[in-house]
Amino acid sequence: MLNEQEIIQVLAKALESSDLTLPDKQQGKVRDWYSLADQRRLIVTSDRLSAFDRNLAVVPYKGQVLNQLAAWWFEQTADVIPNHLISIPDPNCAIVKEVQPLPIEVIVRGFITGVTSTALWYRYSLGEREIYGYTFPEGLKKNQQLPEPIITPTTKGGASGHDERLTCAEVVENGYLEADDWEKIQTAALQIFKRGQEVAEQAGLILVDTKYEFGRSDAGEIILIDEVHTPDSSRFWKSENYVERFEQGLEPENFDKEFIRIAYADLGYRGDGEPPQVPALLWVQACQRYIRIYEMLTGLPFEPAAYPAEARIRENLLKAGVI
Repeated sequence: MLNEQEIIQVLAKALESSDLTLPDKQQGKVRDWYSLADQRRLIVTSDRLSAFDRNLAVVPYKGQVLNQLAAWWFEQTADVIPNHLISIPDPNCAIVKEVQPLPIEVIVRGFITGVTSTALWYRYSLGEREIYGYTFPEGLKKNQQLPEPIITPTTKGGASGHDERLTCAEVVENGYLEADDWEKIQTAALQIFKRGQEVAEQAGLILVDTKYEFGRSDAGEIILIDEVHTPDSSRFWKSENYVERFEQGLEPENFDKEFIRIAYADLGYRGDGEPPQVPALLWVQACQRYIRIYEMLTGLPFEPAAYPAEARIRENLLKAGVI
């Protein structure tokens, strides 16, 4: 694990964006991507950290963790469903198959929790008992484990510009996906989530919920894309004290990037206006947490790549014949 001083020395060198001599650059919250020949795409995972739908900071090694952790999970789940990964030419880069993303985000939830407008507990706390097409009994408590994980799909952006809730039936009824394809996706999602929970349990963590994305190749094959079981796409709790804290009515000890949202919320910020200044130590702690999650889940030591990242990325892409 990198110590505080080692991280402080590279805070200013974190990768905010890439600028490569490749066509058709596009940029998301965290990733930059470029079109390549032969139906391929280059994804560069930056160190940008997003919360409240805002980019709040750049955190050293965050992009490397996300890229390498997603690649590890793609390998662990390839027997369940194919994925888009072709190769990892650099710690921050992935070459993937060019596919048509499907219009549904597949959220799998193992617990009733969350405070956002799409979260199960938030809807339940408002008195709703029919949520995402599921019927929930009276008397549930926040952060309680569900009898079985459930799928709660959302649109991507929707008419409002925000993710919109759907029932599983509405995915087909509203014409988002064909019934056979949706059935295949649901089966794969639940199997991948189960695999993730098993790995997390061995690491002393609980995989609470997660987001999966799928795409369709030119050949019509449905494959897993984007990222899998990373601190950006998933919620993790520490398992060692979950039961005790739940029984006492305390919040579980989170082990993802939720502590950053909490730090901003404690300052009164929830995404509106200019974000407040926070101590640099918050980003040091974020860096350490991302690295620790990688090591706990994979069982591998994290090997920090050299900064500045841009020069290293160019050199590795040249070696790989990408640029």
